Amino acid sequence: MNGPPAMSPRTSSGFCAESSLAIQSWSEGREQAARSPSPRLLACGDAALSVEFGNEIDEGLNDRVLALDAALGKAAIPGLVETVPTYRSLLACYDPVTDVDGLKQRILALSGDAADEPRRIRRWRVPVVYGGAFGPDLDAVAERHGMTPDEVIALHAGATYRVYMIGFMPGFAYLGGLDARLETPRRLQPRLKTPAQSVSIGGAQAAISSVEAPSGWHLLGRTPARSFMPGRDPGFLFAAGDEIRFEPTPPKHWDELDAAAARGEPVIGCEIA
Repeated sequence: MNGPPAMSPRTSSGFCAESSLAIQSWSEGREQAARSPSPRLLACGDAALSVEFGNEIDEGLNDRVLALDAALGKAAIPGLVETVPTYRSLLACYDPVTDVDGLKQRILALSGDAADEPRRIRRWRVPVVYGGAFGPDLDAVAERHGMTPDEVIALHAGATYRVYMIGFMPGFAYLGGLDARLETPRRLQPRLKTPAQSVSIGGAQAAISSVEAPSGWHLLGRTPARSFMPGRDPGFLFAAGDEIRFEPTPPKHWDELDAAAARGEPVIGCEIA
């Protein structure tokens, strides 16, 4: 359950100001991905195209998705209604009366030009209360990998995660960057309900949930931060391309932070790494 979907609600910018953005340097692997052939364009009904750059979880492919997303936003193409970035593809939604052939040509042209553009990035610090009632699967994950719960927490909080996409539920963040030593197959029996704001792992991915929902992921902890909050401005915190670091937080601070977050106050930090 809750595997990467093909589409998701768009996100707004978070509490970070423009000054909290940094220019990302591209690695050799990302440059190689940027030089790969043109994407495939697949029809999704009569009002959307899927622009596919590859078929795997790869930072270089995701960079190309995000670059095209930004380029289409700047181009303001008539008839293009919305774009939704995913792991390795971009969903382009358009008015059905749009000149689809012309739209395809613009997309292909921009997909090549956008690859050379540097990308700006936000880096978030997200508090997490691990274990106990907040993370009921922590002990089982530790036992499975022959670790102590503290060792699992150290590995999980010691990584820098990339938000590859937002989907499944509004504001649900799919994260890459999980330490390989923590890779864990999803539960054989998914839970019918898991708490909002759960911090979990499944396979080689990590995630931050947004609302109460079914899940087969392993719950390591919870964050008081609301990644999705209707009525707050912005309603969404995280966006594809952001980076996240988790900060272990004592349970005694939960009530205070949770109450502040419920009032719409920022309980997470965002800075230039």
